[in-house]
Parts: sequence; C-alpha cells; structure tokens
Amino acid sequence: MDQQPQRHPDAGVPGPARRGRDRRRQGRQRLWDVAERVYPPGTPVVPLEQAHRLRNERRLRALGIAREKAVVVPGEPADVGDAGEPAVVEGVPGVWRVDPAALGQPFTGRTAVLSPFDRLVHDRVRLAELFEYEYVLEMYKPKASRRWGYFALPILHGDRLVGKVDATADRRRGTLTVHAVHEDVPFTREVSRAVHDELHDLATWLKLTAEGLR
Repeated sequence: MDQQPQRHPDAGVPGPARRGRDRRRQGRQRLWDVAERVYPPGTPVVPLEQAHRLRNERRLRALGIAREKAVVVPGEPADVGDAGEPAVVEGVPGVWRVDPAALGQPFTGRTAVLSPFDRLVHDRVRLAELFEYEYVLEMYKPKASRRWGYFALPILHGDRLVGKVDATADRRRGTLTVHAVHEDVPFTREVSRAVHDELHDLATWLKLTAEGLR
C-alpha cells in the first residue's frame, strides 16, 4: 500500500519515539512521512534507550541545570534523568542535575530581551524555583486582566531576570512601540540604559524604529 505523508498522530511524542519525521508544511499544518523516505539511505538507527540518554545529555547541555524528574507536560519534557551530575540548589528542595562541562567556567553576563519561548523561561516551574521570577504569557487573557501585556518579553540582565517589556511591532508603520517596561526590581541607571540599548538593537534588527522609550 502506498504510504502518503499525513498529519502525524504522535506529534507531541519525543523525536526518538516517533515512527516518522516532519517532512514539510501545508500552510500552518505540519505533514509527516515515514522515516525511510526522509533520512538518507544507510542512516544508523539509534536504539530507543540510547536515544533517550543522548537526548537527556543534549538537553542538560543546553540548560546547564535541570530536574532529574519533572511533572509530565505536553511537548518537550523538562527532566533529564540521570544525565550529568547530581546537585543541590540552596533553598530549593529536590534533586537537580548539572552539566559537568559548565562547572567552574567563567561567566560574562549581558542584557537581553527574551522570547516567551526561550528555553531559559520555557519551564515556568524551573523559572520560579531557580530565578524567583514570575511569568505568564497573557495573550489569551482578557485585556483588563493582563498585568504585563499581550506578549510581554522577559528581560535578562547579567545572571538575573529583572523585568518584562510590553512592546508591539507594527510592520506597516515601521515601528516597534514600547508600551511599558515593568521592573521586577528597581532598575539602576546602568540597567535602564542597557535595556534601552537592547530594545534599540532589537528594533534595528527588525528594521523598525523604536518608539516610546524614555
């Protein structure tokens, strides 16, 4: 029987457990196909147990620190099993795992405006436990119920998350309008200047003109 690309019913299952792979899109809908017609001939098949271990190691390498076990949620898992080394975070209960390659390395911080889907803030439980940072994407809330804005962007300064930016990009007008900068902690002049510079850089990257910055 001829197998045609289809909407895969296991789209939320981790990659190694899927029988097919994402091949192309039809509008906003992903289409899936059998792996044999996507991967080049001779591609080695990694056993499922090994694939899970490699995935956990890569996830930990990207995150630096993560839970050994976490609540199961749809989409990307938040735990890393026994990858890395065990660690204790002062004031936070439970077992964590750290990437040994990241230990003892020098750190140079910067200021950045993050996407709500950035891996640093994607796991809201981890975010609250490690950074004591409260964040909710409010685009689905009624306007009157929003605290920070429709699509507020987390602000990273150094090694801390210090606030949120409520901004709107208008391609027709060619503007990035900053409606508000919410300070979770009082900004120093240095932090304020760094955030403003980052927003100007963001507008430049988007080929827009920043408005609303004071």
